[in-house]
Amino acid sequence: MKISAAVARTSHAAMSIEELDLDSLRPNEVRVRLVASGVCHTDAAVRDGIIPTPLPAVLGHEGAGVVEAVGSAVTTVVPGDHVVMSANSCGVCEQCLSGRLTYCEDLFARNFAACRPDGTTSLRDAIGAIGSNFFGQSSFSTHTNATERSLVKVPVDIDLSLVAPLGCGIQTGAGAILNQLRPRPGSTVAVFGTGAVGTAALLAVRLTGATGIIAVDVVDARLHLARELGATHTINARDEDLAARLREITGGRGIDYALDTTGAPGVLRSAVDALAIKGTAALVGSSPEGTEIALEIGASLNKGWTFMTIIQGSSVPQTFIPALIELWTQGRFPFDRIITHYPFTDLAKAFDDSESGTVIKPVVVF
Repeated sequence: MKISAAVARTSHAAMSIEELDLDSLRPNEVRVRLVASGVCHTDAAVRDGIIPTPLPAVLGHEGAGVVEAVGSAVTTVVPGDHVVMSANSCGVCEQCLSGRLTYCEDLFARNFAACRPDGTTSLRDAIGAIGSNFFGQSSFSTHTNATERSLVKVPVDIDLSLVAPLGCGIQTGAGAILNQLRPRPGSTVAVFGTGAVGTAALLAVRLTGATGIIAVDVVDARLHLARELGATHTINARDEDLAARLREITGGRGIDYALDTTGAPGVLRSAVDALAIKGTAALVGSSPEGTEIALEIGASLNKGWTFMTIIQGSSVPQTFIPALIELWTQGRFPFDRIITHYPFTDLAKAFDDSESGTVIKPVVVF
């Protein structure tokens, strides 16, 4: 069938909206008519070659839509169901079988190879194949043949243009806090970077017993919103002495949990240096392969601190995303405050506004 999709053809260039051919469903695939898709920093990182993915390809990995048809082996959804799409996984490796889907041993191939496991793609133009199956979905398109394992069924009365970004960025930030770090009562949590992932993390910290919630960024408007959403302290790292402010806020004790959403080596080093005894620093921000940082291991040995990396919030999307939706309906997780909608034809502007910091979470609507 003929569809419209945004094609990333070369690095550091805007995607072009083109007519493509979508092939027939494979047994484990579901045809979804897209209603909306979040725009994520990972899409920009792939477009710009920071994360290697073969181009040309259709990106997008925070899709939401309506099921139109299902493959012969699909059992979890039927036509008419409403779905949010998240990361793909193999389902048969040790990590998947242990419930750790986001650490699937075939994670990179299933999400970044821009093709099915057999090397085929579901999309073609007049010249040849166009990369598809990005995160099992390639959601910058009017229709997609998505992998069943990427789908999360949601209630039909939920606004799909609102819940689309739960598939990656918001799930990542919230899951890092609720699934992995799990702050103890009375603890202090600092979130470095208050974009979509960081703000979702701050909202999640409010659901825990942590009493100190510190937001660190360089954009005053984002820090102002962080205050409105529950941060007890904010720090503009461009204008203030970050280390001194963290010591001041914690009375010299240090922070118990640090979450870096930036992937910037200098930011991560600052987070680690600010840890309290037995503190934990976690990284969710992506960096180019080969990125390294230097860590002080002399005086800090006595702290017994922990460092970890977290993918997709260490979540099982099929259970965690419905939980986040329920928290939102109860008014306890107001992630809608960070969303700005754009028509799909304004996808380039959505990317630009996200990169400039004008908006926190752009969502394109079909």
